[in-house]
Amino acid sequence: MIALHFGAGNIGRGFIGALLCKSGYDVVFADVNDAVINELNDKGRYTVELADAGRKQETIGPVRGINSATQLDELYDLIAKADLVTTAVGPAVLKLIAEPIAEGLKRRMKINTQPLNIIACENMIGGSAHLREEIFARLTETERAAISDSVGFPNSAVDRIVPIQHHDDLLKVTVEPFFEWAVDQTEFAGKVPNIEGVTYVTDLAPFIERKLFTVNTGHAMAAYAGYKKGLKTIKDAIHHPEVRQTVAGALEETGRYLVQTYDFTQEEHRAYMTKIIGRFENECLSDDVTRVARSPLRKLGKDDRLVSPARKLCDLGFEPVRLAEGISLALQFDCADDPEAVQLQSMIAEKGYEGVLRDVCGLEEDHSLFKLVISHLKA
Repeated sequence: MIALHFGAGNIGRGFIGALLCKSGYDVVFADVNDAVINELNDKGRYTVELADAGRKQETIGPVRGINSATQLDELYDLIAKADLVTTAVGPAVLKLIAEPIAEGLKRRMKINTQPLNIIACENMIGGSAHLREEIFARLTETERAAISDSVGFPNSAVDRIVPIQHHDDLLKVTVEPFFEWAVDQTEFAGKVPNIEGVTYVTDLAPFIERKLFTVNTGHAMAAYAGYKKGLKTIKDAIHHPEVRQTVAGALEETGRYLVQTYDFTQEEHRAYMTKIIGRFENECLSDDVTRVARSPLRKLGKDDRLVSPARKLCDLGFEPVRLAEGISLALQFDCADDPEAVQLQSMIAEKGYEGVLRDVCGLEEDHSLFKLVISHLKA
C-alpha cells in the first residue's frame, strides 16, 4: 500500500506520516525542501521523540521522499498508483499542491480504476473539501465527472502540538504524547482504510469545534493575556494566576456552548478541558507567547477561535465576558516582529477599535459582543 504525504515538516513526519507508516503503508513524503528529501532517501527512517519526562523515542520507517517541485513526472506516477494521499502543508499551501494532484489524477484515470482518498490534515475547517475545490478548478467538466465517483475527499480534524525545536539530526522530531485525528467516514470513496490512531466519525462538526474552541481558543487566550503581562512563554502564562483565570473562564464559556450544542456531557467536556490546560503546562512543549499570538488578523476573524464562539454564545443568550476580554487583548497585540500585528495596529490607528471590530471581526455596532469588547478596551 502506498501513502503519498504532502509536507515533510515536523507535523508531517511526527504525526501523520508516523501513523501511516505504523499502519503498514509505504510512505512517500512530497516536499520542496531538498535537504529533508535527500536525508529521507539516504536514511530511509527517522526518530520521533515524545515531549514528556520519559522522552520515549520511536524509529519510523521505511520511508522515502520526492521533491514535489522538481520531480513532477515521478510525482504524477505516485498519485496514479497511490492508495491514499494526505497533506500537512498549511492551509495557504493547499492551492499550490492542487495543480500537481490534478495532473496526477488525470494520469490515474488512464491506468488505475481503484478508489483513492485524499485527506487534508490541516488546522482548518473543511480542509479536504477546500482542496477538492482547488483541484476541480484545474480539471475540465469531463475530468471532474470521471473522478467524482472514485476519488473521495474526507474532511478531518487534527490536533497535536509540535514545539519549536532544533536537533543535530535533521529528521528527528519531538511531539507531544497527546494527539487526535478524526476523519469523516461518510466521505470515503470505496473501503474505509484501517489507520492506527484515527477516530472515524459520522459527524465531524463536534470534533472540529471542540478542538477549535478549546485548544485554539485556550492557546490564543493564554498568548494574548500573557503578552499583556509581559510573559515570555505559554508555560509562564498558564502558571500566572490572573492569566490562568482568564483562560479557564474562556474555556468555561466555550464549554457551555459545546455541551449545549453537541452530545458531550458536562463531565466529559470538563475532563477534556483539564487535559488541554495540562498540555499548556507541559514544560517540554513550552512555546513563546509571541509565536502563539502571531497572525492576530486571522485569529480575530468572525469564524475563528475568539469571535466565533463568542457570537455563538450571544446567540444562545449568554454573555461571553472572558472571550470578549480575549478579543480586546488580541486587538492590543502590538508585536513589531509580526507583520499582521503591525497591520492591525495601523488599522486601529486609522479606523479605531470600532472600525476593526466591524471590518475584521464582522461585528456591527449594535451587536452585544461589540459593546462588550469596547467595554473591556475602555476599562
